[in-house]
Parts: sequence; structure tokens; C-alpha cells
Amino acid sequence: MAGVGATSRTDRRRAVVLVEGPSDRLALERLAERRGRDLAADGVAIVAMGGVTNIGRHLASLAAEHRGTSVAGLYDVGETRAVSRQLERAGLGTALDPAGLEALGFFACDPDLEGELIRALGVESFERVVETSGELSALRSLQQQPAQVGRPEEAQLRRFVGTRGGRKIRYAPLLVDALEMDRVPRPLDAVLARV
Repeated sequence: MAGVGATSRTDRRRAVVLVEGPSDRLALERLAERRGRDLAADGVAIVAMGGVTNIGRHLASLAAEHRGTSVAGLYDVGETRAVSRQLERAGLGTALDPAGLEALGFFACDPDLEGELIRALGVESFERVVETSGELSALRSLQQQPAQVGRPEEAQLRRFVGTRGGRKIRYAPLLVDALEMDRVPRPLDAVLARV
């Protein structure tokens, strides 16, 4: 799996968590750290796939190179059908609905990681993170754009995180740091519990 974004500790790997991108990976790694968990020592690798369309390639690589490695994952709820199809093609189930995907260790973020974190934090806490990062004026500018006026605050905040390259990556661990541990979004909690 070294060719698909894995660490060099493949011989000790017992579990892999497949995620869409680096922001998802950073969020899960930071959450594990906050809980005092050393994923590498536990033999767990979190692999950013570069988009959900690459899940089939990663599943095939795991099957070929790392038999016996358990696999779990996070995905955006809008990608449920794509994830289900690829898991079915990999021989991991048939007619997989969201409950079936969860039984296999794959959990949907609704609508995505950022949406889950924004809901868990609430608007005020999210804005404090943005302010501490020195970008509150950029957020306010975005909120005043005609296309944003009247949209729900959560949608505006998700748009803000996605408007500039690198912002999702920058904010993922910061938002996890701001979470109360009893408010961790269910998909993040569930996937780490699985591995």
C-alpha cells in the first residue's frame, strides 16, 4: 500500500481507515491524539485517498498487499452510492445501505466533515476559531456577498472553509481542538472506535 499514501510501517498495520482527503485524515489524527491514542503504535493508518472515486483502487491494493488488515472509512453522505458500489465490487457485501456500510465500518459525514464539525461546535465556537486564526474579516466579507446573504449560517461557514486552497486542511485540526469531547461528531467517534 506504500504507493497509495500509506506510511512505511506496513508490516505492523492491522487496520486502515480510508478517508477522502487530507483534512479528514488530519481531523481523525488530531481526535485520536486528544484522546491519548497513538494510532501508529496501535497499527492503524489513516489513508487520504485523494477523493472517494479512488476507493476501489485502495480496496484492491489492501486485498492484494495486506490481507488480514481490517478496513474502515469516512465518506461524505452524497457519496453513499459510490462507496456502496465499490465495497460490493470488492466482495464486502451486497445491496449495502447506510446501515450495511456502518456494519462494515464505513461512516457517512452529513453532508461532509466540515458540516459535522460546524454542527458539533456551533456557530459561535466556529467563529472564535476563525477569529483566533486571523480570518474573521474574510469570513464576514464572504457572508456579505450577494450569493451568501440569506443562506443558513452553517452553509456560509462550510463555504468559507472551502473557498481558499488549504483552508480545509488548516482548519480541520483547529476545529477538532475546539470540540468539547462529549460533542464529537458520531461518524468520527464511530470510525475511531472501530479500529
